[in-house]
Amino acid sequence: MSTVISRKWEHAVVTGGAGFVGSHLCAALLDAGAAVTCVDDLSTGRPENIAPLLERPGFTLVRADVVEELPVERPPDLVLHFASPASPADYLRLPLHTMETGSLGTRNALRLAQDAEARFVLASTSEVYGDPQQNPQDERYWGHVNPVGPRSVYDEAKRFGEALTTAYAETHGTNTCIVRLFNTYGPRMRGHDGRAVPTFVRQALAGEPLTVTGDGLQTRSLCYVDDTVAGVLAAAGHGMRGPVNIGNPGEITMLALARLVVALAGSRSEIRYIDRPVDDPAVRCPDITLARDKLGWEPLVGVEEGLRRTIDWFRAEARR
Repeated sequence: MSTVISRKWEHAVVTGGAGFVGSHLCAALLDAGAAVTCVDDLSTGRPENIAPLLERPGFTLVRADVVEELPVERPPDLVLHFASPASPADYLRLPLHTMETGSLGTRNALRLAQDAEARFVLASTSEVYGDPQQNPQDERYWGHVNPVGPRSVYDEAKRFGEALTTAYAETHGTNTCIVRLFNTYGPRMRGHDGRAVPTFVRQALAGEPLTVTGDGLQTRSLCYVDDTVAGVLAAAGHGMRGPVNIGNPGEITMLALARLVVALAGSRSEIRYIDRPVDDPAVRCPDITLARDKLGWEPLVGVEEGLRRTIDWFRAEARR
C-alpha cells in the first residue's frame, strides 16, 4: 500500500492497533519510517492482523486495556486513538466496555498526548450523526441519535469522546484532531462482525443466502481501507482540529451491494430478507468538501475494485 503522509513522525502510538483499521495504520506508519507502539487488549483486535509486523524494526506490541492504563515507555509525537469495539456484534456484546473505552480510554490517550506534547487524533465515526435527517452529512450537522437505543453505547461513546477531545484542546491546548470515519471496508475484516460487507462476502463465498435487512433500500457509503488510512494520516499531518469526515461520497443501497458482491464473487447465492435492526440508519453519506479543500484528500479506490480486493482476501483466508 502506498500512503502519502504529509509529515514525518518519529514515534506513533496506535491504540486498537491490532484491529481492522488500526493494523493498516500501523503498517502505513512503519512504511513511512516511524516507530510504532501498538496498544491493544485483543478483546476485538486479532493477533493475525499484526503478525507480519512483529518482526519489523520499530514495531512494539503492548497488550493492555486503554481503560486501565497506557504503559508506553517512549514519549510519542503522535497518538492515534482507535481503540473501541466498532462492529454491532462487538459493541452489543460489550456495551460497558465500549462506553468505558470511549470515555476513560479516550481520557488516558489524551493524557498521554498532553504529557508528551504530541499530536492526538480521535477516531470518531459517522454514527455520531445517528439516523440522519440531513443527507449527505457535513460536519456542521449535529445528528439525530437515540441516546437509549441498542446502538447508543457506541454512538454516545464516540460523541462523548469528541466532547472530551474538544475540552482538552480548549482547556489544556492539546494538539487534537477528530476524524469521523464512514463505513470502511477491506482485508482483515471479520466475517461474523455484523457489518454488511464482510457478512455479504462470507455468505456469497459459502453459497449461502445473503441476508439483506428490511427492504434493502437503506444506503451506505463504502470507503476502502487504504483510502481511509490516507485520509486519517493527512488529517494528522495537517494540524486541523476537525471534526472532518473521512469517507466515500458514493452512496449504494444494501440490496445493490448484495447483488454486486454476488456478481463479483461469481456466486449463485440468493437474497433473503430479514428484519431490520432497531435504529438502523436509512441513509449514510459523507460530505467531504472539508477534506478535499483542506487536506487535498479524496478516496481513489472505487467500490467494485475495493470489493474485488476484499473478496480475494476472504477467499485466500478460507483456503488457509
